[in-house]
Amino acid sequence: MKIGVMIESFRAGLAGGLAAAAELGADGVQLYATGGETHFARVDRADLRKRLADAGLELAAVCGDFGGHGFQVAADNPRRVEDSQRVMDLAVELGCQVVTTHIGVIPADPAHERYGVLAAACEQLARYGQRVGATFAIETGPEPADVLRAFLDELGRPEGIGVNFDPANLVMVLNADVPAAVEALGPYIVHTHAKDGVNLQPVDPERLYAAFAEGGIEGFHAERYLREVPLGEGGVDWPAYLAALRSAEFDGYLTIEREVGAQPRKDIAAAIAFLRELLAGNA
Repeated sequence: MKIGVMIESFRAGLAGGLAAAAELGADGVQLYATGGETHFARVDRADLRKRLADAGLELAAVCGDFGGHGFQVAADNPRRVEDSQRVMDLAVELGCQVVTTHIGVIPADPAHERYGVLAAACEQLARYGQRVGATFAIETGPEPADVLRAFLDELGRPEGIGVNFDPANLVMVLNADVPAAVEALGPYIVHTHAKDGVNLQPVDPERLYAAFAEGGIEGFHAERYLREVPLGEGGVDWPAYLAALRSAEFDGYLTIEREVGAQPRKDIAAAIAFLRELLAGNA
């Protein structure tokens, strides 16, 4: 497995993020393609390829998250699907095959109206991914692993659809058994986020993700329910998690994502050292 870093986690811009990732010894980076300097409609592809090459970094994945309710609102999906296809085009042009995003909350009941809306959008994106050589990777978090696995199996397009496995999301939102989730989703995992966190008390995923999508809900305070913490300080059992990934024959990226904290570079440096030590011990 390789170690990556989300460029935006450094909060230092594109040049600063690339320089920091290289200096800290990361193998690759993930970048956002939905805003900032690397927006899919504005970025200079040739310049970005050169910057990555000069830094000696691979592009582990591209983030195509447009925020809001993901693909839950049918009326919004024609534009969102088209924009997501353009993000996949960008990834392929940059030599990367993985585009990650949150799609919304998948209902456990396939008869739920939202289930069909999500499935229709993901089927279009999976089909497009098959055509251009990219994988549309759904990030774990709001629903149990078995619900996500059933949803993916129903789509029936394994070459174009996959999973961006974020263990912290599963711990913070669902108090999930992470190795068991890896076992359930293993064939679909194409990329992972290296993040850690704790669940402070049970939370309704529907309400939590609605608050994220809408910029907050009056009277609902997410910080009362979950907290992101530095790698190794939360509820993710990293040795067991990495062992589960190896059993699932995953050999891709562990991409560090640090969304909070006053000293991101320090936290990322510690996370790289933490992962290097674990990987060396499990070689």
